[in-house]
Amino acid sequence: MYALLVSYSNSVNAQPMKQVYKTIANTTVYKDESTQAYYFTGACMIDADGAPKAYHNDDKLALDNLSNGGEPGNWWALVTDTYEPSGTPLIQTASDPAPGYYISMTTLEDKDKKHTDPSRFVNSEIIPFIAIPRGFSQDFKLGDIALVYNKKNGKKCFAIYADVGPKHLLGEGSIKLANELGINSNAKHGGVESGIGYVLLIGSGRHTMLTREQIDEIGKARLSEDEIDMLIKE
Repeated sequence: MYALLVSYSNSVNAQPMKQVYKTIANTTVYKDESTQAYYFTGACMIDADGAPKAYHNDDKLALDNLSNGGEPGNWWALVTDTYEPSGTPLIQTASDPAPGYYISMTTLEDKDKKHTDPSRFVNSEIIPFIAIPRGFSQDFKLGDIALVYNKKNGKKCFAIYADVGPKHLLGEGSIKLANELGINSNAKHGGVESGIGYVLLIGSGRHTMLTREQIDEIGKARLSEDEIDMLIKE
């Protein structure tokens, strides 16, 4: 893959600049200075955060188990009455998309909307997004764009970096992303443990919430179809 990435440079004399960036959970991440991208191959676990029906007091009704949204005193994925993890989770009302369900957050948010508005956050069922561990990088930021592709079936999708995940987990995506890649998108028992390629495009986003069309537009401006096809074949 490295030789391929170097070929994206406009200079025919571009020198290989591959370097190991770090290893997270046995997954090695590389950085290529010539293309300004990080890349790795690994898992795609399912992140339901931001979906109106992500969490409910009754796990059987929700997309994910409540334990993945936190616990009393530390609700990291739910909006609370104090807007702090230590508060009491708020429940959607009759005017919200999923009355009776908790309001699920993503790290990327529309700060012009109220915390109690579920649309403040990126909807996992509608927007292809990835979650990256906290402290992963200082130059790949929330709102940047990634190309994600399934090496087994060749399916591909541009995604936005919309959620910060746990330090020990690299390779996590939204329900919509999983569906686009032909992966079991069930947050409770779906996902895959290997075979998913990621190209994280440094400085590619607008650092705000984007529509699916905007995500694709930015991704296609950064990577041509030929470059994408070559990546997937590697």
